[in-house]
Amino acid sequence: MKFSPPLIQGHLIKRYKRFLADVMTPEGETITIHCPNTGSMRACLAPGSACWYSLSESKTRKYPHTWEIATTPDGHLAGINTHRANALVEELIRSGQVPAFAGYRELKREVKYGEGSRIDLLLSGEDLPDCYVEVKNVTLHEGDGKGYFPDAVSSRGAKHLQELMAMVAAGHRAVLFFCVQHSGISQVAAARHIDPTYADLLTQAQAAGVEVMAWRARMSAASVELTEVLPVVAS
Repeated sequence: MKFSPPLIQGHLIKRYKRFLADVMTPEGETITIHCPNTGSMRACLAPGSACWYSLSESKTRKYPHTWEIATTPDGHLAGINTHRANALVEELIRSGQVPAFAGYRELKREVKYGEGSRIDLLLSGEDLPDCYVEVKNVTLHEGDGKGYFPDAVSSRGAKHLQELMAMVAAGHRAVLFFCVQHSGISQVAAARHIDPTYADLLTQAQAAGVEVMAWRARMSAASVELTEVLPVVAS
């Protein structure tokens, strides 16, 4: 995924009201930008740290700039725009680089299923079971290369796991896909210390046949793409 134009580098002043952040531009001006992340963004909010933001072509947006990449205190890059995760995974699947998705010719986005939910990606193919793919963006890193999800208690995430288990029980495939947008993460685990309910449900889901995979993104001001398979380990 290429950024056109390339991202602009600034420096973070603060994040507030969940969806807003103030940054210092290269020209020394303070602007307010959109923060497209509902999580706690732990370790991504150091004042003065370098950040990168995009500029929308829309003339009607109140905040035309969107925060895309943060710098963590240990110098790693973290992609904080959760809306990019689905597009990154879709791009990867369409590239044919994931053997687990071989043979699937049709991909639909945001399809209604289960109990009032929407699946991020629904894959279908001739003589293949439908494959429900739920994408989660991972940016929480607490040392030793381990990344965690979620970064805050997530009842919505727990519901998604239950929906995926129901799809497997109905004879379909279900995949939980961790999209790792953090340059320091080399393995992924459920954040039991943050949300033990989610961690327990993930264990149940895997035992029930839900497939779990993780890929890490390579990020720059010019582009971001998923390039490396990571192990998913027990929490």
